[in-house]
Amino acid sequence: MKQFMLLLALSLLILACENENENETSISTNFSSESHNTGKNCMNCHKSGGNGEGLFIVAGSVYQSSLTSPFPNGTVRLTSSAQNTGNLIKSIEVDALGNFYTTQAIDFGTGLYVSVLGTNGEVKHMSSKITTGQCNNCHGNTVAKIWLQ
Repeated sequence: MKQFMLLLALSLLILACENENENETSISTNFSSESHNTGKNCMNCHKSGGNGEGLFIVAGSVYQSSLTSPFPNGTVRLTSSAQNTGNLIKSIEVDALGNFYTTQAIDFGTGLYVSVLGTNGEVKHMSSKITTGQCNNCHGNTVAKIWLQ
């Protein structure tokens, strides 16, 4: 009976850790270097049942114009209208490794517009709406990487 109770307690502890991991709130910040795997699709791991910490809602990477080096410490803005106009829905800082991510809930509605702001005042706008935050699923695969000068 003791072995059964010990096994049950261990199982509950493991499940509690998994649930805590999935409910973790995390958002990237400028100058932080806690992220990894720049350029990979973050949601391959940071998803329900995945082995990444937290469930990412929006995540991706920003590169310098060479497309080989990360662009650190910028900002990604999600707005209701094109060209960084309309209501600001979410602002996400790019970390020191060029990655941005958040586990905070975002209502994409019928789509949001993305603008990436550099540390030198440069701004790039995505011309089409997004309805998912898996930026590296397309960028770097089927379309160009996200980049700033």
